[in-house]
Amino acid sequence: MITIALDAMGGDHGVGVTVPAALSVLDREPELSLILVGQRDAIDAELKRRRGAESARLRVHHASEVVGMDEPPADALRRKKDSSMRVAIDLVKRGDAAAAVSAGNTGALMATSRFVLKTLPGIDRPAICTTLPTTHGHVHMLDLGANVDCSPEQLVQFAIMGSILVGAVEGKPNPRVGLLNIGEEDIKGNEIVKRTAELLRAAPVNYAGYAEGDEIYTGDLDVIVCDGFVGNVALKTSEGLARMITQFIREEFKRNIFTKLSALLALPALKAFRKRVDPRRYNGASLVGLNGTVIKSHGGADKLAFEHAILEALAEAKKEVPQRIGQALAAMAANKEETA
Repeated sequence: MITIALDAMGGDHGVGVTVPAALSVLDREPELSLILVGQRDAIDAELKRRRGAESARLRVHHASEVVGMDEPPADALRRKKDSSMRVAIDLVKRGDAAAAVSAGNTGALMATSRFVLKTLPGIDRPAICTTLPTTHGHVHMLDLGANVDCSPEQLVQFAIMGSILVGAVEGKPNPRVGLLNIGEEDIKGNEIVKRTAELLRAAPVNYAGYAEGDEIYTGDLDVIVCDGFVGNVALKTSEGLARMITQFIREEFKRNIFTKLSALLALPALKAFRKRVDPRRYNGASLVGLNGTVIKSHGGADKLAFEHAILEALAEAKKEVPQRIGQALAAMAANKEETA
């Protein structure tokens, strides 16, 4: 049985999303148990409304405070030690839960996770890693916003962590790693990217070279590495483009009676397309590099999206991703000492 702590109060919708998502996932995953962390009255009321109740696999852990979505991370860390977010992470620290999931304030979640769990030895900064759809499946991309400025050494750490994450969760023995750049030629890019490429050629990863922005979606790579500034811009651009394309398709099919009829004929294909690009099915970003598993859900996640965040936490907890990253880094450090 794997136990996961959920910040039941986090996100734009709070218990209205986290509680029904928890009940749904529990029905499908018999090896899972959940701890709903937050204000007991609100959680109990939502459980009653959803005809759920505490059980051997679902329990409520009271936390009196809630971190606001626009609250400064430093204030949340210093002043709200009994927040649902902090308590959920504390449960991971104590070993009462194998992972924590929150749709709350990203900055506060990263700051609190780093303070409570600490980074793994050999890791300077945690990174946000998530999956994006591609023509042949999906790709893992990091960092997506935690670290705006990164050194070449930190980008190499991201590559190693992303490679281990994909290898563990997806069973790929040698994931292909690309470095996001403005071109594929060696002369392209700034000095940080060029130096990172040099280090990656000697790193214990399957480095496939530079990747341009359009290669994010070709499916030729398993991991794409970039700093948090570039990664977050790419992610938000992708989300906006997906919404625009969906809106354009909807408008064209509603243009007249003939297009409406053609929409009925195309309905199965349209539903399949919507499912493939639905961002809710890729919800759940891992804060890799921590001494514990923490998953960040989108703040506006609905029930389906939050379910996927829980499932991502379950997958990473099963494969003990932080432990695997720690072991790989320790082996690298030992090899350096031997060759020194």
